[in-house]
Amino acid sequence: MRELTRQEIDEFLAGQVVGRIGCHVDGLTYVVPIIYAYDGESLYVASVEGQKIRMMRERPRVCFEADEYERGSWRSVIAQGVYEELHGGDAERALELLAERFGRSASQRRHGSGGTRTVCFRIRIAEVTGRAVTRDLPDDRD
Repeated sequence: MRELTRQEIDEFLAGQVVGRIGCHVDGLTYVVPIIYAYDGESLYVASVEGQKIRMMRERPRVCFEADEYERGSWRSVIAQGVYEELHGGDAERALELLAERFGRSASQRRHGSGGTRTVCFRIRIAEVTGRAVTRDLPDDRD
């Protein structure tokens, strides 16, 4: 196992699509997958209001994890950070980053399904680590 460099971590986070946010309030730990955009300092998300938003509002220190596995090899990044709800221009920037990444216009992300309000937020990364294992497995197709 080896530690990823900061450059490898940044490239990994920029290349992944799905990560997981972990939050903890009143003895309940909740881990949920999210799609995100990464700008080198923070992770940006647009989500409908629900349990994770309520929990992060109450206790904004969160953990984020992204990983990949392929044929015996894996990479994983874990970030500790702080939830910040975004409004106005900051929310618009988050929507633009997500639109660039996923090909949807910002106006399409403004409201969730069924009229629920979309909440834009970022996780401002305070600490990040990454690890990788590379294994050469025989190709089963030979």
